[in-house]
Amino acid sequence: MTEWKVICKVDDIPVLGARRVQRARGVEVAVFRNAEDKVFALLDQCPHKRGPLSQGLVFGETVVCPLHNWHIGLVDGCAHAPDEGCTTRFAVRVENGNVALDVNELNTLAIDDATAATVPN
Repeated sequence: MTEWKVICKVDDIPVLGARRVQRARGVEVAVFRNAEDKVFALLDQCPHKRGPLSQGLVFGETVVCPLHNWHIGLVDGCAHAPDEGCTTRFAVRVENGNVALDVNELNTLAIDDATAATVPN
């Protein structure tokens, strides 16, 4: 059974923005909120040059990396063509206005920086 950790309220995440979640180990997780109040979570690292996605612009179900304008899908963490590569996606649960992340994923996914993002050559 999945153990969920409440990290904030939906209203704590700026509309069209993000909130960063610290982890015991590994790169932080960025939790995004779009204009429709859908919430998504990705490793806070672009697959291109590891830019901070939490500082990017959100539109629809996409975030634009602030470093080189790569468009990253919030649903799957993958770059939109012609760019290639993906960052790690985390499961999110929203219940009664609370945003929760899977504790196991927080503790195990993308802990080693070498596996945190797929970087194309």
